[in-house]
Amino acid sequence: MARRVLALSAGSGATNNLIRSLRAGDSSLFVVGCHSDRFLLRKSSADHNYLVPSVTHPGFADALARIIEAERVELLVPDTDPDVRAVSELREAIPCRIFLPRKDVIEVCQDKFALTSFLRSHDVPAPLTYPVTELAEIDDLFRRFDSRSRLWCRIREGSGAFGAIPVTHPEQARSWISYWEEMRGIPATSFTLSEYLPGRDFSLQCLWKQGTLVLAKMSERLSYLGGASHPSGQSSTPALAKTVFEPRVFEVCSSAIRALDSETSGIFCFDLKENATGTPCVTEINAGRFAMITNIYDLVGKHNMATAYVRAALGEPLEIVGEHDFAEDYYLVRDPDTVPDVFHADQFFDGILEAGR
Repeated sequence: MARRVLALSAGSGATNNLIRSLRAGDSSLFVVGCHSDRFLLRKSSADHNYLVPSVTHPGFADALARIIEAERVELLVPDTDPDVRAVSELREAIPCRIFLPRKDVIEVCQDKFALTSFLRSHDVPAPLTYPVTELAEIDDLFRRFDSRSRLWCRIREGSGAFGAIPVTHPEQARSWISYWEEMRGIPATSFTLSEYLPGRDFSLQCLWKQGTLVLAKMSERLSYLGGASHPSGQSSTPALAKTVFEPRVFEVCSSAIRALDSETSGIFCFDLKENATGTPCVTEINAGRFAMITNIYDLVGKHNMATAYVRAALGEPLEIVGEHDFAEDYYLVRDPDTVPDVFHADQFFDGILEAGR
């Protein structure tokens, strides 16, 4: 019988990408989708789709249970940070398998300041970061850094460079935070200031089971979706990314996992940037969910990480152990309102004529 999974946030770009990866790896897989937004749900590529309350609604758990029973779901897959947080809280009440890290690991990873502080205390490279407690202390925080440094001002939670901007003097940070307080209702205490990392920008996705690495793949962000319109000029969402293999990046990520939980299971997505000396530093860990760009980790290489995740979660035998799966010279290309695609470097010239001058 075909394995049956329930994917949350169905119809979103992230979940449609994940479903595409799952079907590429196992066409027999039956995918059920659900979302609280009926308009996004209409775009879902799942086999069956259900409208549910939001993850913060008291009826969310009962709605999931009804879907799981009606559709004979074997595995529930959250695909956003709020989804992961909600499912983690409800894990004892969900009547099917889930494959998540421990609750405390998820909580640390979803608070960027808590994560950075934890990693630095365990000698894992991460940017020097201080929390903002009030606007009046911004000048004092700046003095804790090198006086010539550019700093990174960002919100402690969220993704896609949410509320992030590079700053060079206190007034810029103070004005930026004041704007978010006044216009978006986000208090100053939600912000941090950290050292600016000027180097290469990496993403690594890895699958673990009971403290053992199953599979790891990585890429480098080369340009950013809508980057020119962001105050920061960048985000965690690339328009162009390339498969790479950098052992030092994996070593940093592996050290972070061992520090967080040496017996962990589940999927982890790392964001890293090099500091001024070229050391990769962890800036973010999305614990328990796939990357928006998971297609570059599933559609090329020897192994499809999405289907490996399903097999690991369902307790099926895995022939993969501790593999760093690198497919050389593949690029992910993304643009709004188009399906992300992955090409080998040689394919970029296929079917294209050069007009010349």
